Amino acid sequence: MTVNSKVIHIKVTRWISEHIPHQRLILLLSILIGTVTGLAAVLLKTTVHVLTKFVTEHVNMFSGNWLYFVFPFTGILLTVLFVKLFVKEDIVHGITRILFSISKKNSQLKAHNMYSSLVGSSLTVGFGGSVGLESPIVLTGSAIGSNLGQWFRLNYKTTTLLIGCGAAGAIGGIFSAPVAAVVFALEVLMLDLTTVSIIPLLISAVTATAVSWLLMGKGVVFSFTVMDPLILHNLPYYVVLGLFTGFISIYFTRITKYIERLTDRLGKTYLRWDRQQQRFVKEEITGKKILLFQRLVIGSAVVGLLIFLCPPLFGEGYEALKMILSGRSADLLNGSVFYPLKEEPYWLLAFLSLVLLLKVIAMAVTTGSGGVGGIFAPTLFMGGVSGYILAGVINKIPIFQVSDNNFVLAGMAGMMAGVMHAPLTAIFLITEITGGHNLFLPLSLTAAFSFITAQYIEPHSIYTSRLAKRGELITHDKDKAILTLLKTNRLIEKDFISVHPENTLGDLVKCISKSKRNIFPVIDDNAKFIGVVLLDNIRDIIFDPEQYKTTLVSGLTTPAPSMIEAGETMDAVMSKFEKTGAWNLPVVEHGKYIGFLSKSKIFSSYRNLLQQFYEE
Repeated sequence: MTVNSKVIHIKVTRWISEHIPHQRLILLLSILIGTVTGLAAVLLKTTVHVLTKFVTEHVNMFSGNWLYFVFPFTGILLTVLFVKLFVKEDIVHGITRILFSISKKNSQLKAHNMYSSLVGSSLTVGFGGSVGLESPIVLTGSAIGSNLGQWFRLNYKTTTLLIGCGAAGAIGGIFSAPVAAVVFALEVLMLDLTTVSIIPLLISAVTATAVSWLLMGKGVVFSFTVMDPLILHNLPYYVVLGLFTGFISIYFTRITKYIERLTDRLGKTYLRWDRQQQRFVKEEITGKKILLFQRLVIGSAVVGLLIFLCPPLFGEGYEALKMILSGRSADLLNGSVFYPLKEEPYWLLAFLSLVLLLKVIAMAVTTGSGGVGGIFAPTLFMGGVSGYILAGVINKIPIFQVSDNNFVLAGMAGMMAGVMHAPLTAIFLITEITGGHNLFLPLSLTAAFSFITAQYIEPHSIYTSRLAKRGELITHDKDKAILTLLKTNRLIEKDFISVHPENTLGDLVKCISKSKRNIFPVIDDNAKFIGVVLLDNIRDIIFDPEQYKTTLVSGLTTPAPSMIEAGETMDAVMSKFEKTGAWNLPVVEHGKYIGFLSKSKIFSSYRNLLQQFYEE
């Protein structure tokens, strides 16, 4: 920002604050965020559609096609070049990045997030990368909200609300599902359900939905009208489906985490043939360019091989779901090496089971090798395939009969509930995008049992597990949320007078006369923390001049009950305070003294943040 632009910025924000009430400003910004995010969703969907059509028009749909090896590599290569040359920052895991910004970055997302994920995901998915577009567009919308909040210099709470408006607008724009969009912001981003928050979220979601509907009509990501009636005595089967999708959700989450760890290790080592030992040995790779190239080549080759074997893995998977729901499930074998088995129903179920197992691998490898995309679409895809497979198995038993279509839709809800730990979002999303309000009961049953099953084994969703592991997750538990927001480094008090272990009691008395504290940290010549001298422990000798020259500080030093490492989470800090019962604890960095944390300062900051959370 130049000097002139800064002056203009200050004048504009000052005029707005003086002439537009705060609540009205939020409503106006929610409309703006919804409009821009809706346009971004339309742009993303249209770009990917054009790219996909361009690269697949030469594919032979009646046999295996080797072009499937080329497409993912091209898309991931272009994405990697764009990220490295222009963005110069990792942009994967969009929703996790949003949650991290809320919990650790004062809800501040960088400006490039307003467009970088759009470009990266367009290239990745347009050329067949087996990931979704929803997470990138949610990051885009949230970044728009965050940067508007930063531009208008709004406080943390309001900026967080604008992030939620961006996320709600993104889901509303790409799915034309405003209610599910609002529920998503509340359930996944864990915003508060208050009248102050619900209205802006709803305005943003409805605005984005209207924009996308006007420009795309039924060209939204996924649209299908439910035709099959609900049979009440089939409800127990939806419980079984819920349990089934719950276990598939666990598989999805664990395989994703495993492949992320695997690709991380893959980028650090390689196998070299050792002539003396006559075997392959592991060696570490040095140089970021070599690491990047290895991940790109190996990862895109794996994705290409998987798509070659199972063409439904190409792209997001919504077209495959439409085939299943329209009764053309056998066409999923088009372009596959298994095409000759197209008319065999048992082979179709076996093929779809293989697709189900490989989809999560293709997704994780796509992002691990440098592609940009999310897990939203793969989750819905695997849920729909899971429902179709289970319905096919049940219908093979003569005395049972269930609706394939209804099971596909309920499976989508169950998978989303299990993977994202968002059962309400799952229920409302499938209801809205399909118009299947008569399926509300089976959707609820499937989502509930899937969520319970998955949460029992995986306590955190795939979005929050990385943050929860590092203690950086904000939750609906306000106590934990506020503790997460408190930054230990900002609360360190440095007005304690330190003493050297070789100082005498007389030197210490001089320090006492100048200090307003009753604790004196003892540090050596290298600033290493040794212990403390407590005023209460030396009251009986500080008025005895005979000991001033003979008594050393080292003999009066006591160890601290515990030490806090700089940058430690507030949750861990409070745990140390509770265990020791101390009122002040020293803060060190690699053993060197920095200052003290006190309960009184923490409680004061906690109270201020608590007021910000609950002010209306």
